[in-house]
Amino acid sequence: MINAAAFKEGILCAFAALQANIQAVNDLNVFPVPDGDTGTNMGLTMERAALELRKNEFSSVSAAADCVASALLRAARGNSGVILSLLFRGISRKLKGLVETDARTFAAAMREGVDAAYKAVMKPAEGTILTVARLASEAAVEAAGGGASLEQTFEAAIRAGDEALADTINLNPVLKKAGVVDAGGMGYMIILKAIFASLKGEAFAPQDQMRIEEVVETGENHYDARENITFAFDTVYVVRKKSADVDLAPLRAYLGGIGDSLVISDDDEIFKVHVHTDNPGEVLIESQKYGTLEIAKIENMVIQADQNAAGQKVISTDDLDAIEQELERMEDAEPACAAPEKQFGAVVVAAGEGMRKLFCELGADRVVTGGQTMNPSTDDILREINRTPAETVFVLPNNKNIILAAEQSVELVKDKRVIVIPTKTVPQGISALLNFNIDENEEPIVEAMKEAAAHVHTAMVTYAARDSDFDGHDIHAGEYLALLDGALLGSYKSEKALFADLIRAFGQFDPEFITVYYGEDVQEDAANEAASAIAEAIPNAEMSVVDGGQPVYYYMISVE
Repeated sequence: MINAAAFKEGILCAFAALQANIQAVNDLNVFPVPDGDTGTNMGLTMERAALELRKNEFSSVSAAADCVASALLRAARGNSGVILSLLFRGISRKLKGLVETDARTFAAAMREGVDAAYKAVMKPAEGTILTVARLASEAAVEAAGGGASLEQTFEAAIRAGDEALADTINLNPVLKKAGVVDAGGMGYMIILKAIFASLKGEAFAPQDQMRIEEVVETGENHYDARENITFAFDTVYVVRKKSADVDLAPLRAYLGGIGDSLVISDDDEIFKVHVHTDNPGEVLIESQKYGTLEIAKIENMVIQADQNAAGQKVISTDDLDAIEQELERMEDAEPACAAPEKQFGAVVVAAGEGMRKLFCELGADRVVTGGQTMNPSTDDILREINRTPAETVFVLPNNKNIILAAEQSVELVKDKRVIVIPTKTVPQGISALLNFNIDENEEPIVEAMKEAAAHVHTAMVTYAARDSDFDGHDIHAGEYLALLDGALLGSYKSEKALFADLIRAFGQFDPEFITVYYGEDVQEDAANEAASAIAEAIPNAEMSVVDGGQPVYYYMISVE
């Protein structure tokens, strides 16, 4: 039987196992574009459940499962994280009201989780985590129905799951060409095996488990005595390189000149920095010249030393959740749920100061910071929905890997109606918002926004995050990549060759409007030069250039 304590320990072991294998799961992501990697998304989703479980004791397996399901739902990031949350939501529903569960009931709960996930995903794809979870649950149900013990039921599920995971390479052409199995499926099997190992007494959850952010940190936190602190801020961060051969020597020299305790380690994809400095903002800005900032942790060692000397609790970034909750309780904090002042409002997801300003100018009430490499959680989206002073809130995810997380927020909102317009790119979101007519009724608004988004073709220019043989292209890390409507157009050593191919591709659409949104790593003159080349080749299209300030993508180009 599985009681509350066993279920709790199993999930904590699963989180520990997932932490230990985050990079292994991330390495299975085959698309060369920088993205929110599967292992990181699943790890951050599971982390919330582990944190909540550690805070509480439970009298029933039902209560423990409810806690996990609720935490996962709110923390879900990316498609893999959302599907994981759905799998556990189904499990919690089947275990509702039970003090403990036997093999037959737990197997049925696994199957109910799979049913919940398949129902929530609009176009379920086989050869993914869904396939692995489905075949594992079917094997568990069959075994338990035949009288198998709990241990035998788990063994059957794991055996079937491993076979399904190995077969994902045959079900998905992209995986087959890359020679890897599905990342989400691997993450699911890591979790399932860790729970089983815990139930058998072969695995135990760490007493002081690290946060996900600490998994990728370099160096340790030292609360130096105040008199020994030369620079105030302990700064630790991770940057994904622009290219594998990027020269970090200038950065090392720069950081050494404005700080101490400097440690830099790197591999072909990322570099990790630990430094003490008085100017953490300048450190991060300078470091982003070498790639895309992924994670940062900054702590004031002077304040920590004073707290330690006074016998007080030393506040660190681990306390951010509690600090945020306290700030929200302050009188001058924004209300957790804004009272409706109008019928319709809009929440969008975007990254970059230019994009934020543009969406606000177009009528967005709230902007959730996020996008590629920075998938916001369901809770992040929910927070901004609640802060929107409207009866009905339209949500524009603007990224295909965020749509599921946005859709999960719908059932969590209590006092507002939420409508998700499934925009897959920022230019689609801009076009949809331009057609957001608050003087219309709901149905015409939805139709107009969806139709506007559907007429937008989106080109993206970024860099290759990893070496890859993808879709017939031999890609090397650091090369320019061009994507059109999500498909890889090519890999290039020069922007000139890249834009020549993009211009040829744009011609097939006979566009009326073309807008070039340039990112934080692009100078205005370079953006204008690129736009001029497009305008010269397609003179009948109305051309605009906008400073989007977005990370990761040098250019986002809207073609209508």
